[in-house]
This record gives sequence, C-alpha cells and structure tokens, in this order.
Amino acid sequence: MAVHDSAARKFVKDVIAGTTGGLAVVAVGHPFDTVKIRLQTQPSVNPVYSGFLDCVRKTVQWEGLGGLYKGVSSPLAGQMFFRMSLFSVFGGAKRWLGTNPDGSTRTLSTADFFKAGAITGAAAAFTEGPVDFYKSQIQVQIIRSKSIPNYKPAYTKVFDCVRQTFKYSGIKGPFQGLGATFIRNTPANSVYLGSFEVMKREWAARQGIPTTELSLPVVVALGGLGGVFYWLAIFPLDVIKSTMQTDDINPAKRKFPTMASAAKQLYADGGIGRFYKGFTPAILRAMPANGVMLATVDKVGAYLADK
Repeated sequence: MAVHDSAARKFVKDVIAGTTGGLAVVAVGHPFDTVKIRLQTQPSVNPVYSGFLDCVRKTVQWEGLGGLYKGVSSPLAGQMFFRMSLFSVFGGAKRWLGTNPDGSTRTLSTADFFKAGAITGAAAAFTEGPVDFYKSQIQVQIIRSKSIPNYKPAYTKVFDCVRQTFKYSGIKGPFQGLGATFIRNTPANSVYLGSFEVMKREWAARQGIPTTELSLPVVVALGGLGGVFYWLAIFPLDVIKSTMQTDDINPAKRKFPTMASAAKQLYADGGIGRFYKGFTPAILRAMPANGVMLATVDKVGAYLADK
C-alpha cells in the first residue's frame, strides 16, 4: 500500500520516473532525431541528402554507426534537468488542477489534462531549449563540412560548443531560439501529454481496470500515438526552431535572428513543403521513442507510488 507522500516525496518520485524515461527516449530516439535535424537544416540548393534513407546511409558511411548518435552527450547530460522539469511540472500541474479552493480534490476533466500539458511545455522549454541547442549544433556540422568548401568545424564536441557560445553571448548563449522552443512546446505538450492521459483513462475504463493496471504494450502504443499527435500538431514550428538553433552562434553572423525572419526565408526557400523537411524520421521516431518513454515514466511512477 502506498504511504502518504509529502510534496517533496512526490517531486522526487516524478524526477526519478522522468529521468528514467528520458534516458530511454534518448537510447531509442536519438538516431531518428539526428536524421530529422539534418534534413530540416540542410540547404535546398544542392542538398547533402535526398531523403530519409539517403541520410541514414550517408551518416553511417561517413561517420559510422556512432554518427547517428551525434551530439548525444548533450541530451544525456541534460536529461536530469529537462525530464525533471517536464514530469515534475506535469505531476504538479495535475495535482494543482485537481485541488479545489477548499483543499479537497476532484477527478481531472479531459480539459484539465490538456491544460496540465500546456503548463508543462511552457515550463520545460527553459530546460529543453539548451539541450536541443547543443545537440543540434553538433548534429549539423557534417552538413556544413559537405556543403561548404574547405569548411572546418568550429567545434566537434559539446564542451567546445558550450565554450564558444558563452564566449559570444554569455549566459544567453544556450537559449538561442528559446522563443521558438517556448511557442512550439506549449501546444505540443498539451496535445502530447493530454492525449496520452485521456487515451489511457478511456482505455482503462473500457476494460474496467485502473490505469495503473494497463498492460505495458498498451501503454507503449498509447504513448506512441501521443508522440504522433505531438508532431502532427506543431511540425512547422519545429522546423523554425531547428533553423534558429542551428544558426551561427555568433549573433553578428546569424541569418535567422527572429521567428518571423526564419519563417519568411524558409518559405522563400521552398514554400509550404519546406516546413515539412524531416517529417518522415520524426513520425517514425514517435511511436517507438515516445511510446517507450511514456511507458517507462508511467510504470516507474506507478511502482514508486507504492513505496
């Protein structure tokens, strides 16, 4: 039987479950993310890759299998902070929304789950932004080396990139593209986490069991569907975010200083279709990566709830 948890204990449990899920999603999803970022940010004129499979083939050919995990040290190092914020805020938001003014609790409505997801996405942007920024900067170095004659990467390791960004922009350096991350994350996580919780509750109700007793394959499938909905809802915003985060770290040399300028230049570069570059690997990644992550968080969280 679960013991009565203080707010601090609940927070720690959310952190543990979220971090475990974060490590799982990096292991499963990072290769797909590498391909997505490279397809999103390569030049339209004389592109380095013709599509998803070509990007995978050339990445392995030029960099070995390790190339698919380019920049992985950034998300691994940042998982504690990013997933801590993501799932501790989500847990806290659900508890807050489920508490009446008199201190009593109520069952969350469908809308409440989506509200909690939106709150979570907005808060997590501040931890996810730097993780994505450093990861993306490392992932696109191969594109520049193949498309720019005599290009020499300014950095090949995350630590070198961190040093360079602080040199040019100080503490603001890791938050390049933060506005786009915030605007993407808020609706994306509302759809992602909200739909997962609602689908989980509805599936459990049909089977006449509590959500904690749903089978692992079912939770993985529902988490994967939530991931698909995430990308369907905001993919053009993700392209804008990736474009800004992979821009030059020197503010004086940036081509995309604002979301508006990035959107305008991307549209001029390839019309509406330009905002869907990298869509295939994102969708292919969604089912296994997001399914495994949310299932891990869900099952670890349920296990810790009884401790």
